[in-house]
Amino acid sequence: MASYREHIVTDKVPQHIAVIMDGNGRWAKKKGALRIFGHRNAVQSVKDVTEACGELGVKYLTLYAFSTENWARPKDEVDGLMELLVNTLKKEIKTLMDNQVKLKTIGDTSHLPIDCQQNLQWAIDHTSHNDGLTLILALSYSGRWEITNALKNIATDVKSGKLLPSEINEKLIENYLETKNIPDPELLIRTSGELRISNFLLWQIAYSELYITPTLWPDFRKENLFEAVWAFQQRERRFGKTSEQLNPVGT
Repeated sequence: MASYREHIVTDKVPQHIAVIMDGNGRWAKKKGALRIFGHRNAVQSVKDVTEACGELGVKYLTLYAFSTENWARPKDEVDGLMELLVNTLKKEIKTLMDNQVKLKTIGDTSHLPIDCQQNLQWAIDHTSHNDGLTLILALSYSGRWEITNALKNIATDVKSGKLLPSEINEKLIENYLETKNIPDPELLIRTSGELRISNFLLWQIAYSELYITPTLWPDFRKENLFEAVWAFQQRERRFGKTSEQLNPVGT
């Protein structure tokens, strides 16, 4: 069977792909294991998708790793996730360097355990000069938190006189978001078949193409990513216009 990779048009690959990595717990439950078992096995999926994006020439990959709402999960699971994050960063740093992957984070990482913060900063600093794919981990992140935080900072700058209310527009708001200077994702992938956004990149995905797959995240591999990109390329992105406007007769 031919790979979807063969049918992807190289010069039409999305510049930015975002992924809601869902289904780790259900994957583990199917195997009669604890939820953390699913999280541990999901590391290979992260590696596969990161490598696939690098092969295709994707410039940014954002992974929804831990939401602000996830802090409400059982303490054992949260502690296990934090430990997994630290161990994975230490283990995979050489791979990131070998493949010129630059690591960034979005979210309120000040709530992470100190060792997590330190290891994250170490990995970010270590990869800062890499010029390949930028891998963005959304940690302690939510779209509503991000927009609220941006509005607070805008209000502070208006109050201090650094900014006039008349200067507030979409472009200015974007400059106060966590994703400043990062293009909006053209493609948003959600695994596990759930049909919701889950408070992820609410501003940025206004015109993203959504791709929902029933595949649970620990089973998601390169071929799944290639299929999602191929499906993205079959769509007509109109941005509010009509098909006739995009493809005038006779052109």
